[in-house]
Amino acid sequence: MTGPGAHRTGRSLRPRVMPPVPRGAVLLLHGGRSDALTPPPLLNLPGARMRPFGSVILRSVPKGNVLLATVRYRYRGWNGARTDPVHDAYEALEELKSLAPLRPVVLVGHSMGARAALRVAGHSHVSGVVALAPWCPPGEPVTHLRTKHVYVLHDERDRVTSARDSWDFVRRAQHAGARACGISMPRGGHAMLRGAGDWHRLTAFLAASLLGEAALPAGLTAAEALGEVYEGGRLLRELP
Repeated sequence: MTGPGAHRTGRSLRPRVMPPVPRGAVLLLHGGRSDALTPPPLLNLPGARMRPFGSVILRSVPKGNVLLATVRYRYRGWNGARTDPVHDAYEALEELKSLAPLRPVVLVGHSMGARAALRVAGHSHVSGVVALAPWCPPGEPVTHLRTKHVYVLHDERDRVTSARDSWDFVRRAQHAGARACGISMPRGGHAMLRGAGDWHRLTAFLAASLLGEAALPAGLTAAEALGEVYEGGRLLRELP
């Protein structure tokens, strides 16, 4: 194995739905903490928060076509230069290659998980990322995202992670050659609980589009090409 996960051992991929011949795959990455060298607890609320996203995504694509899996973290923290969830995510992608060879993979991550998803999105199998309220501190790398699709959903009233940092990340990614845009959500905060159905619906639509199962509205396509921020309420009205 090559890449940032080469020195790790063990299984990082937890398949949830495995069709016999998947046409694509969706990999979910839940949130965590900035620093914690303990494993995620059995009652893992960040992991539970991602489950409805997976369910809605499966309903948005043809039945039996998409493999759905989650990334298993060894530690619940990012842990500075260790970037532990990045190694876990990369290892999961390598494991996924044997289950869905040459199939497009969509990464859907929240908070710390979104940061990890964006870090590994340069992987050859990844077609794009849907980043939910991501943790995107200034200086996050973007050059590896060239040619990738990047959708960043954020409520500007989020008090845990910064939407302003997200929009800056989108602009830098677009300048680096990514097809990137921000989507300003009308509510939800960091946990995406208020208006949860809107978050689920938009995420499922964007994942389906990255898998080739849905066409983007013209306005969103234009925003993606320019690295702009699109209004989430408007996008919800434009969905089929």
